[in-house]
Amino acid sequence: MDGTKIAVTLTLAKTNDAEFLYIVGAHLQRMLALKAHLISVATTGVGETSLLVCGSSTEQVQRAALLASAKFLGHIKPLSAFNTSGTIWIASVRDVGWTPYDEAALWDVINKSAQDLVDPVQPPPGSRSIAQILAEARTRLQRLTPQQAYEELHDPNISMPVLLVDIRPAAQREAHGGIRGSLVIERNVLEWRFDPRCIEGRLEIATRYDLRVIIICQEGYTSSLAAASLQGIGLLNATDVEGGFVAWKAAGLPVEMPKQTWM
Repeated sequence: MDGTKIAVTLTLAKTNDAEFLYIVGAHLQRMLALKAHLISVATTGVGETSLLVCGSSTEQVQRAALLASAKFLGHIKPLSAFNTSGTIWIASVRDVGWTPYDEAALWDVINKSAQDLVDPVQPPPGSRSIAQILAEARTRLQRLTPQQAYEELHDPNISMPVLLVDIRPAAQREAHGGIRGSLVIERNVLEWRFDPRCIEGRLEIATRYDLRVIIICQEGYTSSLAAASLQGIGLLNATDVEGGFVAWKAAGLPVEMPKQTWM
């Protein structure tokens, strides 16, 4: 990783984990003295075991210690300060090695810690702006105008079920109004409600992949991301409304306005 040799290994618990791992770390550092390296070793078992991070860079080891503490939040307690060179860190860790998550989490810690630091104000390689993410999502959709959406909802010749789904938060619906007959499902649970595989969380109607789910939000941005996400779980007929509720209302289509409160 960026010129640093990295490794993660899990081993069975020993009589004295901390001392054992410190010996392991010192031995690894002697073996790899002339090579950039960052290595994590954890003993596994029920209850308290130990975790070692050793490397050639103090900065990388410190980053790994912080990330490991965050990954295993509440499960790690440092046993000692860094060694004099700052390149060995040992902690007590609880119940590690019993799920696939543990090893994957350690690999993620070591990978991120071994990466060369970049200018924090520059976008990391491979990242995309929200504008790019939105544009990519919309390439997968045949978006509808409010009038087209309204007509689909009232077309008796469409064989598949057609649903208009309002994903706006309650505050927006209360402030701006709603659409009679729309299905209100807030964004944070949308995929769980429509995934036919999600037996416990799905809607009763969400047992088929040909549903025509038309998503509407306030202005037509979040809805595009949501519709693309539904396509990702297999609902290939999902799409959204251009301009959202604002455009729907401007087109003179039926809305339910919020009740006015008079002081």
